[in-house]
Amino acid sequence: MDSDVFTFLVGGKAGEGVKKAGSVAAHMFSSMGRHIFQMDDYMSLIRGGHNFSVVSTAPRWISSHYMKANLVVNFDKRSCEAHMNDIAEKGIMIFNSDEQENERGIGIPLTSEAKKYPMKSLMYGVGAVAILSATIGFEKEKMNQIIEEEYSRGIEDNIAFANKIYDLVYPDCGKKFTLDKGDKKRPIITGNEAISLGAIAGGLDVYYGYPMTPASTILHTLAREANNFGLAVVHAEGEIAVINMAIGSAFTGARVMVGTSGGGFALMTEGFSLAGITEAPVLVILSQRPGPATGVPTYTEQADLAFALTAGHGDFLRIVTSPRTVREAYYLSGEMLNLVWKFQTPGIILTEKHLSESSMTVEIDVEKSKWEEPKMHIVGDYKRYLDTDDGVSPMLFPPSNQIIKWNSYEHDEFGITTENAEKISLMHDKRNKKLKILIEYLKGQDTVRIIRGENPTNIFTYGSTYMSVLEALRYASLNPTIVAPIYLSPLPIWKLEEFKEQENIVIEQSSTGQFTKLLKEKAGMKIRNTIKKYDGRPFDPIDLAKKLKEVL
Repeated sequence: MDSDVFTFLVGGKAGEGVKKAGSVAAHMFSSMGRHIFQMDDYMSLIRGGHNFSVVSTAPRWISSHYMKANLVVNFDKRSCEAHMNDIAEKGIMIFNSDEQENERGIGIPLTSEAKKYPMKSLMYGVGAVAILSATIGFEKEKMNQIIEEEYSRGIEDNIAFANKIYDLVYPDCGKKFTLDKGDKKRPIITGNEAISLGAIAGGLDVYYGYPMTPASTILHTLAREANNFGLAVVHAEGEIAVINMAIGSAFTGARVMVGTSGGGFALMTEGFSLAGITEAPVLVILSQRPGPATGVPTYTEQADLAFALTAGHGDFLRIVTSPRTVREAYYLSGEMLNLVWKFQTPGIILTEKHLSESSMTVEIDVEKSKWEEPKMHIVGDYKRYLDTDDGVSPMLFPPSNQIIKWNSYEHDEFGITTENAEKISLMHDKRNKKLKILIEYLKGQDTVRIIRGENPTNIFTYGSTYMSVLEALRYASLNPTIVAPIYLSPLPIWKLEEFKEQENIVIEQSSTGQFTKLLKEKAGMKIRNTIKKYDGRPFDPIDLAKKLKEVL
């Protein structure tokens, strides 16, 4: 592991404050001016399931967590067994000696001490913060201040417990690790928070959602911010209602977004086609988890790519993008909200649990957010589906003294149902014009990130896997060219042309290599090797670095 990276791992049962302990640790590191990446791993159980949080930090920008941890804190026997091999060289493990004995670590009586307090099951997380504080040399006064800020209930008990644990740990590992300070404190947000805030900056009016991990926290975030930004945030009765209500809101001129995961989007696909034929500017956040069906609800994968690219029945334009970092998720959600309005067609932001729920330190310039005004009807008889040169018809919203007709049936320019052969062809041709004008627009935008390297082999990746790749290459001191498209439909083949006949490797999280197939089919790419991971866990930089060395 890089000498400038420090990793803290805390594990225990669901309901013992594991995730909170990880979040507090992240804020401790951020307060030192350091960058962080936090990944939370949890089972689909409210209580009793094994949870752990990994926080990696460095003075420089860090784009992934490392599973090899310098400090491992385990609350129970199962966590101790699960993370025995996650201890870095010269790392230490501190475990709950009331649960078991272990020669490889340092035992402290967490349970015995926690029993002295009313909220004993929640004290473990406070104990983990105390252990980390002692280990990295945080003074008690500073630790107590953090606990008071982060744990608002039972402050006196929390501080007393933390001081006791600090004193128990300090003789064996006090100031074991010295961390350099970074340049400044930065905010920490998750990918879903970035998507939410970026959409607000892009003019979001309404959000509809039905909770489905890992998209659920978009609903939570926007509900929290609704009063601050004048948003309508609706928890609908199901995904079918979500997509249909969104189309109805777009009809009135509201900028609307919905969020779901694979199973929920499967229910939305008929409505997604409705958005296609009505030319409704609806933005869908599709946050992937492993499938098919329920799959593994709380884990990560990139296996909905082919689904997103072809979702819905019939021919219509779908804009599909995928953010590579938490920061990019902020800008992309605003950009996509504007694109679906500019071209009057549905769009998808395809992400995954690893980006949606992981946290990073970020720097965001709100002034860079885009806000596109739609093409509006001004005078004359209104034709909702007027055949224009670019296929984009002027819009008009109620209230109006003119008839505004959106139609799920094929229609003429006024929106009146038709089965006339010429008019059917005319509407297909009208909608298809948008693709050409969209591509011309995208040629002036940032559609593919290319980081030039000296190694003759190129690495193709997309989505949150990009972050793992960056960190793995840094760890292994490898220097290939990285090619990471943001836009997946239309795929920016004009930016990929130069790589067609070169040595190319793809890194993705799909058992069938869906991204590889996309590159071959749409861009004619020659792919020498595909590195795949499909066990529900994101790539670890060290493991990925070993695989990259083999193929490079």
